[in-house]
Order: sequence, then structure tokens, then C-alpha cells
Amino acid sequence: MGKKLKERRRKAPELENHIRTTRRTRRLKISSGAYIAPSFLGVMMFFILPFMVVIYYSLVDNPISANFVFLDNFKSIIDNTAYRRAVHNTFMFSAVAVPLAVVLSLLLAIVLEAKLPFRSQFRTFFLSPMMVPVASIVLIWQVLFHYNGAINEILVDLGGSKIDWMKSDYALVVIVILFLWKNLGYNMILFMAALASIPKDILEVARLESATPLQTFFHIKIRYLSSSLLFVTIMSLINSFKIFREVYLLTGDYPYDSIYTLQHFMNNKFKSLDYQTLSAAAILMSLVMIVLIGILFIAENYFGKDVEG
Repeated sequence: MGKKLKERRRKAPELENHIRTTRRTRRLKISSGAYIAPSFLGVMMFFILPFMVVIYYSLVDNPISANFVFLDNFKSIIDNTAYRRAVHNTFMFSAVAVPLAVVLSLLLAIVLEAKLPFRSQFRTFFLSPMMVPVASIVLIWQVLFHYNGAINEILVDLGGSKIDWMKSDYALVVIVILFLWKNLGYNMILFMAALASIPKDILEVARLESATPLQTFFHIKIRYLSSSLLFVTIMSLINSFKIFREVYLLTGDYPYDSIYTLQHFMNNKFKSLDYQTLSAAAILMSLVMIVLIGILFIAENYFGKDVEG
């Protein structure tokens, strides 16, 4: 008995410390949970629950009778000619506009990285579209590309003929130019910041080793720019879907075939209260976006792993 009592007395301080540590950890978890709870509830209410509702709508015949049809809505939407046209146009626009936005903004950042005269004025010029409201942008494009607009007047003065820009195969070109005009400045600033953060000693070593500017760019700079390239590409991809606002204000619900995009399709389905088709289209678009962004992350991890290490 004496030995057991001594053993208990010896372990008593350790047990008390353990109990205090456990209580402190529990209080810390509770307080952390209390701080996180509002954000979690907000994400749950405004993101997760609406997305679950979209999934539910995509699996029923309509919100009233709510008969479960499984993948019938997805099959019918894939067979829809208007949907296939919208997917094709959206893919074509993003495939052209996003790489151009990334490459041109990177080239501009490299050019402006040099000590050029009027450097700050050039940056202001490319950033000014970010401060222009959407209504003003639409007005500018109407003045330029209307059938009786400034561009056609110049063509007539040069001996050409007028073009109905927004109702011809040139409509996609006009929208790509609008997208680039809006987004090049922002992307350029991001690349300029990334270029300025590259360690100068590494570039100096490359110069001492007689590396050419192209070798320095592709073997050093591009690797340090990998995370910025990923971010700019993702943002450009997201912004390519936001171009719907300008196209809608320029052309309405049913524009020329070459610029009828997924957003037009879904907007028209929303107006007609066809929620099941709208939900199926939204889920398919989300899956494609997840795959594309996943591929971009894998590529960035592969090309930028040695820099992070």
C-alpha cells in the first residue's frame, strides 16, 4: 500500500499537467471553432447548399413534380443543337483569347521591364480599361464597330466596303479584341511584379556564364514565373466567361452564331424557367473547369518544383 501511495503522489503533478493541457487544448479548439463558424456557415449557405440544389434540379424532371430521372437531363442537353453550338463557341473563344491574354501580357511586362522612356505612361494606358464601367465599354465598341461606326468609315475612306461586324464571322474577332483590351493591363502588372521578384544574383550568374537572353528567359525566368503563369491563366479563363456581360449588352439574347456562348444558353434557359436544363449545363461546365484547373496545377507543380525546392 505504501508503494502504491507513493507512486500515486509522484504521478499526481504529471496527471494535473496533462489535465490542464487537455482542457487548454479543448478551449482552444472551441474558440477556434467559434471564430471559424460564421465563415463556414456563410460558405455553406451561399456556396455549398446552392450547388447541392443545382445537383438536385439536374436529376429531376422539374422542380414541382420532382420525379427522379437520373442522367436524362444530361443526355437531352448533350443532344441539344443550341447547347453544342454554345459549347463550341465558348471553347473557341477561350482557346484563342486566354493564350493571347497570357502571352501578350507577359511580352508587355518584359518590354516594360526595360528602362524605356514613358514607361509609367504606358502602364497607365494599359491599366485604364480596368477603371472604365461596362456601359462605357459597350458604348465605345458601338461607336467603333457599328455598321455606321468609326471603323467602317475608315474602311470606306480607304476604298473598302462596310462590314456589319457584330453580325458576321468577324464578331468573334471583335469580342477577342475587347477581352484583350480589358485584361492585358491587369495581367501585365502581375507579371511585372513576378519578374521583379526573381533573384538578381541568379540572373547575374547567367550573364557571367554567357547565357543568351532567350536561354535566361526559358531556363530561369519562366521557372520563377510558373506560379504567376498559373494564376494569370486561371484568372484569364474565369474572365473569359465574364465577357458575356459586354456581349449581351452589345447583341442581346440571341447574338450572331459565332458568339452565342454557354452564358447565353444558360441565361435563356433561366428566363424560360427551365431549371433542370440550366442546372445540367452548369454542372457540366463546372466539371470541365475543374479538369482544366487541375491540369494547370499539375503543370505548374511539374515546372516549378525545382524553384520551390
